[in-house]
Amino acid sequence: MQIPERKNSKYFRSQPGESRIKNGSHFDGRNTQGKISPSHEGWNSGFFGMPVFFQAEHAKIVFSLPAKNDKMILEKTLAGQRLSVEDALRLLESDDLAALGRAADQMCERQHPGGVRTYHIERNINYTNGCISGCEFCAFCRSETDPDTYVIDRETLFRKIEETLALDGDRILLQGGLHPSLPFSWYEEMLRSIKERFPSIVVHGFSPTEIAFFADRFAMSDEEVLLRLREAGLDSLPGGGAEILVDRVRQQLSPKKASADRWIDVCRTWHRLGGRGSATMMFGHVETLAERVEHLRRIRELQDETGGLTAFIPWTFQPGNTRLGHLPKAGAWDYLKTLAVGRLFLDNFPSVQSSWVTQGLRIGSLGLHFGANDLGSIMIEENVVAAAGTVFRTNEQEIRAAIAAAGYTPQRRRLRAQ
Repeated sequence: MQIPERKNSKYFRSQPGESRIKNGSHFDGRNTQGKISPSHEGWNSGFFGMPVFFQAEHAKIVFSLPAKNDKMILEKTLAGQRLSVEDALRLLESDDLAALGRAADQMCERQHPGGVRTYHIERNINYTNGCISGCEFCAFCRSETDPDTYVIDRETLFRKIEETLALDGDRILLQGGLHPSLPFSWYEEMLRSIKERFPSIVVHGFSPTEIAFFADRFAMSDEEVLLRLREAGLDSLPGGGAEILVDRVRQQLSPKKASADRWIDVCRTWHRLGGRGSATMMFGHVETLAERVEHLRRIRELQDETGGLTAFIPWTFQPGNTRLGHLPKAGAWDYLKTLAVGRLFLDNFPSVQSSWVTQGLRIGSLGLHFGANDLGSIMIEENVVAAAGTVFRTNEQEIRAAIAAAGYTPQRRRLRAQ
């Protein structure tokens, strides 16, 4: 397949071997003495000029022909054959980031032709930080007795939604901790009050782990919880709380949260009821690469079964201010590689989103060349990642400029309440 050349992209290389690192700088502005090897004719000919990341966690990027097995795997998936678990693991172990990116970019272009890449305007509203889960990776949640624990009041909630609408936003991401004492009626009343006052706002709320918690705490089935929340005003289900869908990892990170099977079951039930939602993956902590692939396998199989997942959204664990602060932070190399493998393996997902919230806007927009077709939301408010010390901010003008600088036409996604 011939991919249209994006000559206006500062990330793209229009001639083999031409580097687009300008004035000896990275795309994030840091100076470098690193060099990019000329791309080879054939597999990597004309590949875009990626930044050279010289950080402690990164080796240099070398534009070289991929290992024979890697090349065969990539050729197989580009020919329309589904990747196996073994294929995906081999690609995650590969050092040829350039070849992975090129293949993922071609797959993305096939699904989203025309050079358009999307974004959205929404606000993340955390209705409480009170939580009994005690996740090792979380810097946001508090116990019920901590002095800075809060439960959002209606006045604050409504003000946040009004501000979102004033910025032309059309969706709120409504999530919170697993609060030990709020009654189920509190959640229903919150949704009803939102829809009564703001009928056009889309409520993307309550992760599968929250749904499972409600069901267990209030002696209901997952289906009953979902039906009652939908009746009160829930529109779609975010894919939070997935982390890595392997119980060994979940027992180490968050033993009080829903198991991998339970997370999948909640999503399956929601899809059976006609609902839609996303799937996330938080990686770069205690999981192995094989466990990362197992996560991808489970959500791919769920999508084969239900077709209810609208997007795959991976991001890297942010260790700051957490009990896992001793772990090294996963960098752009690992992020872009995992993003690319996600696009190649999840052949049944309509959308793959790049995370500027954890990577910054420059690396986030570079992800548009590694299989992502969407740059997510401008995120009017974000608290969970910020609590771990990672704070990136942007606005609509900047996110549109970043998409355009990557060589694409920016287009805003607009959503409607169900």
